[in-house]
Amino acid sequence: MDEQYQIIFVEKPEEAVWGIIGQGINYYNREQAGDDQAQRICFALQGPDQEILGGIVAALYWDWLYIDLMWIQEEFRSRGYGSRLLKLVEEEARRRGARNAYLDTFSFQAPEFYKRQGYSIFGELHNFPAGHHRYFLTKQL
Repeated sequence: MDEQYQIIFVEKPEEAVWGIIGQGINYYNREQAGDDQAQRICFALQGPDQEILGGIVAALYWDWLYIDLMWIQEEFRSRGYGSRLLKLVEEEARRRGARNAYLDTFSFQAPEFYKRQGYSIFGELHNFPAGHHRYFLTKQL
């Protein structure tokens, strides 16, 4: 290793650091696998006063849908909103060319919900966090 270079800890990486690293890996990935054609998809559950009560944030790339975030305020759970949000994002992803979907969730979150929506577990990390599991699920669209 060249001594004129050093590795430093960045306590609060600013957008510039993330941007440089992100651009670098995106360029490399494009060289290896082609343009990922990344797109964001988001649907929100909105209340009568325009407040956001929940929603789903997803990304579409290389013809795969990734469910990044999904959350609904507790008092609005078990009313069908989660199923509707998931269905909407899957339909939009399918319309944009996605053929498959994947996500990760914790044992204390919603693995059973996703299984009821047709997802199946393809990976599991035990004790992550301690006393719980992290699940990785997929579904063909």
